[in-house]
Amino acid sequence: MTTQTTAPETPSAPATTPSGLIGIPPQIGRALATGGGILTVISTFLAWTWTSAFPGDLTVYGYPGGLQVLVLIGGALTTLFALASYGVKGLGWLVPAGADGALKFAALASFATAWYTVIAISSNLGGAVNLEPGGYLVALGSLVAFLGALALPFEHPEADPIDPDDTAWEHSKHQAAHRWATVKAAFAGGKPRPVGTLPSYVEILIIVAVLALGLVVFTYGIGTEYDELFIGFLITAGFGFAALNKSGLIAQASQITARHQNITVCGAFVAAAAFPFTQTDDQYATLGVYILVFATVALGLNIVVGLAGLLDLGYVAFLGVGAYAAAMVSGSPSSPFHVHFPFWAAALVGAAASLVFGVLIGAPTLRLRGDYLAIVTLGFGEIFRITANNLDGTSGPDITNGSNGISSIPNLDILGFDFGAIHNILGFEIGRFANYFFLMLVITAVVVLVFRRSGDSRIGRAWVAIREDETAALAMGINGFRVKLIAFAVGASLAGLAGTVQAHVTYTVTPEQYLFAGPIPPNSAFLLAAVVLGGMGTIGGPLIGASLLFLIPNKLQFLGDYQLFAFGIALILLMRFRPEGLIPNRRRQLEFHEDAEAPTVLTKAGA
Repeated sequence: MTTQTTAPETPSAPATTPSGLIGIPPQIGRALATGGGILTVISTFLAWTWTSAFPGDLTVYGYPGGLQVLVLIGGALTTLFALASYGVKGLGWLVPAGADGALKFAALASFATAWYTVIAISSNLGGAVNLEPGGYLVALGSLVAFLGALALPFEHPEADPIDPDDTAWEHSKHQAAHRWATVKAAFAGGKPRPVGTLPSYVEILIIVAVLALGLVVFTYGIGTEYDELFIGFLITAGFGFAALNKSGLIAQASQITARHQNITVCGAFVAAAAFPFTQTDDQYATLGVYILVFATVALGLNIVVGLAGLLDLGYVAFLGVGAYAAAMVSGSPSSPFHVHFPFWAAALVGAAASLVFGVLIGAPTLRLRGDYLAIVTLGFGEIFRITANNLDGTSGPDITNGSNGISSIPNLDILGFDFGAIHNILGFEIGRFANYFFLMLVITAVVVLVFRRSGDSRIGRAWVAIREDETAALAMGINGFRVKLIAFAVGASLAGLAGTVQAHVTYTVTPEQYLFAGPIPPNSAFLLAAVVLGGMGTIGGPLIGASLLFLIPNKLQFLGDYQLFAFGIALILLMRFRPEGLIPNRRRQLEFHEDAEAPTVLTKAGA
């Protein structure tokens, strides 16, 4: 006789109905988000305060100005995403990955910028009594839109089981982790649908539009005239970019640019070349040329760190070697050689000097790995600065003029074009720094070309193999020492090439310009941060990272002693929530986000 037993059926957990972060019905929340976005847009055409004492003159009716423009952008995005969430015909292209996540970030952008402005007005002018009806309306409208967006439904993550033997502190940590996972799920976006095949001219027009938008955003950010406007710009740009990313537009634009990489790169340089023509004077072209110098050196470091995986903490010394070498042969009265080479010869001297130093430093040290190599390169950076400081004729031979440096470096004159004079091009006056901006743009193009060609070459694949697993690469027959030495030499020569232009831009080259760390870039710490922040192993990553790392500290000078503190907090938050960088290498993105979808095709560098 056989006895059959049936295991009792385990009752399945009831399916949870998606709900929002706050207890408002989703239909009402969506209506609130839409109405709040419309109210926010309307409020920007009203006066927010009665006096023009607050920067930006927010007293005008019918014409948004200053921070009102930023709130208008946030409110418009909120309204468009809210209407798209209703399925309004003609707006579906805005949300290829779904509207709810994008709507929440857009509402957060307008809410944060609006309330920051209201609080700043109240603080600067002595209370909320200084607000006009438009100020109260924007505070109410943005708050209503944000609360409505938080009521939109989403799939709540299931909580991990709690061990009853855990302490009260461990229970609280578990609950906090679950709450944070719930918040992340609330702001998560869906998977964007792939872009279909479009006519080539349409895709090129889309690329042009994306680059034009980037130029407008960069020009607006670099031209912010007062502190409150720049902080508002950071808030709107940050959350606005997150909204566009959650909507899927960034992913679709990336797919289109990947199909036309050469056109995208050329278009990016054309957009950058248009920057001086958007300025009325040479003030912001100064920031532009320094950003390009910083970004070019960071891209050279990206070969060493991003492709070859070598941690170099003294890379700024190669920039200094190139600058000193070029300054000594460019006709400076402080130079001990008293020669004046043409620019092409001075550039070759600077790049060659840095390459020689890269080989001399790399040959005995590149057999080291990891932290040991980092310590050696850090020592080289400090040795260079101290040596340049001591070659003053007293502590050593008179070569670098000590702490006074090589001064009075003359402006460049290439084929009769005086870089120190004002020129009229197409009806626009182009000043000294704009002239050097164009020259530095050419140098940057050369560095980008070297990076692209080397990354796609046999030696580039060897660098990636060394970066991923040096032991396995050696076992496969790659000469690790030779490959790393080539990376070190190429990176050093590119930094030296940028240093030749920096010497002429700054007029003077001194040892204090090449520190390991300091409040003013370029220095080794900022250069490494630019590579990591932007995205190691990519071209656009270090360029954007360097731009942000140079621009943000320059605009945060009003914080005084707290400038680096605020800057450090921002870096920590970024590394916590996006450790792969702003423009990540696809391989690194998969390492940090295991649930991400693997790409169909990877380039040799993994980008």
